[in-house]
Amino acid sequence: MSAHGFEETLAPNLYFDRSFNTQAAKILPGEYYVTRRDMLLVTTLGSCVAACIRDKTNGIGGMNHFMLPENAQEQGGWGAASTRYGTYAMEMLINQLLKLGARRDNLEAKLFGGGAVIKNMSATNVGERNAKFGLEYLKTEGIPMISKDLLDIYPRKVYYFPHTGRVLVKKLRNLHNETIISREQEYSSRLGQSKVEGDIELFT
Repeated sequence: MSAHGFEETLAPNLYFDRSFNTQAAKILPGEYYVTRRDMLLVTTLGSCVAACIRDKTNGIGGMNHFMLPENAQEQGGWGAASTRYGTYAMEMLINQLLKLGARRDNLEAKLFGGGAVIKNMSATNVGERNAKFGLEYLKTEGIPMISKDLLDIYPRKVYYFPHTGRVLVKKLRNLHNETIISREQEYSSRLGQSKVEGDIELFT
C-alpha cells in the first residue's frame, strides 16, 4: 500500500460467484485488483470508469475503478490535478500487473463506464471527462484498446475474466441505482478532500 491513502486500494471483497462457478473479486470506487488466477473481476459503474488490462500472452490481468475529481477543472493535460487521480489509478493497476509478471508490450485494454447517471454531476460532464481521460491515457501509453463501452445514461455491471479477456457488460436500465450513485458521490467527495502526492515509479 502507498502513502497516497485510499485513492486506489486493493479490492478486499473476494467471494465465490455461483452464477459463473468461480472465485471473484468485487471492485468498488477507488479500488483495483490484479491476479494471475483464472477468476472473475466484477464492478458496477455509473459515471466512474473501469479499465480492464491484461497480458494477452500469459493471462495476468486486472481492473480498476476510478473517477476524476469533480472540483478540479483546470486545463493542462497530465500535470493538472484533475488528471492525477486518473493517472494514479492507471499506474497502480499497470504497476501491479508488471510486478506479477505481465510484460508491458503484451498489454491490451478494455474500457467501460462514464455514464451520465448523476443529475447534479451532469453540469461538469463528469462521466464524459472520465471516459476521455481513459481513452487518452491508453493512447499516450501505447496500450492497445481492443474494446470499449462508454458514455450513455445507464449504469453498467461489468464482468471481466482477465485470464481469457472475456467481458460481459450488463446495462442496468430498470434497477434502483441509488446505491451506485451514493457510492460514487461519496467517492467523489473523498477525492475532493484528498491530495495525490508524487509520481509512481513504473516498472518497465
